[in-house]
Amino acid sequence: MGKIIALANQKGGVGKTTTTINLAASLATLEKTVLVIDADPQANASSGLGVDIHDLDCSLYECLIGESDIHEAIYTTDIEGLDIIPSHIDLVGAEIEMLNIDNREKVVSRLLSSIRSDYDYIFIDCSPSLGLITVNSLTAADSVIIPVQCEYFALEGIGKLLNTIKIIKSKLNPRLEIEGFLLTMYDSRLRLANQIYDEVKRHFQELVFKTVIQRNVKLSESPSHGIPVILYDADSTGSKNHLALAKEIINKNEAKKPQK
Repeated sequence: MGKIIALANQKGGVGKTTTTINLAASLATLEKTVLVIDADPQANASSGLGVDIHDLDCSLYECLIGESDIHEAIYTTDIEGLDIIPSHIDLVGAEIEMLNIDNREKVVSRLLSSIRSDYDYIFIDCSPSLGLITVNSLTAADSVIIPVQCEYFALEGIGKLLNTIKIIKSKLNPRLEIEGFLLTMYDSRLRLANQIYDEVKRHFQELVFKTVIQRNVKLSESPSHGIPVILYDADSTGSKNHLALAKEIINKNEAKKPQK
């Protein structure tokens, strides 16, 4: 049974999509089977994994409104073991179309039930909002990774997200846990970055990943080539950071298994 992990933060530009693409690619490189679900109408995770978003037969949108079977929306990528269900700008209208569906917060959960066992990890790249599709994503997920950028106002809005997680946990998905807070865009030379690192660590303690994603030019360049950084430059800091994060997640989840 695959683990479903949502990446969420309603603050934009914190590195959600970059983390989704590169963490998924790193896990696939470590011989895990991985599916990325692009739940953001901007479709950056889709184009970042080489999908031509202007030439799609089927996307998450068609699945959400019941027009297509989820198996039809799965596309392969350049990395063996890594698949994607792409997004489309039409996803913007899906929330309105879903309003008349029974149990509308559980549409994604129902969709994933038929493919969950095909993968070790399923990542949902959420849009920077707390709308119905993000609520769906969190209702379907086992856990959530919260990227926090090491910049001013980094903790702004996290309280709202944590409150949303708490509500979803109490009303829709009691198994939802926080997988971890991930510090992104870290520059050790900046005093501010170190202050934010210390502040997040103080607030959330063991929930903060040991791995930190550093600022890295190659990491910024790779999406424009439609490939993860591990294919663009395997020796780059960005590639090494995400591999370390993948190993940390594997170790954390493998350690939990015997206790079940």
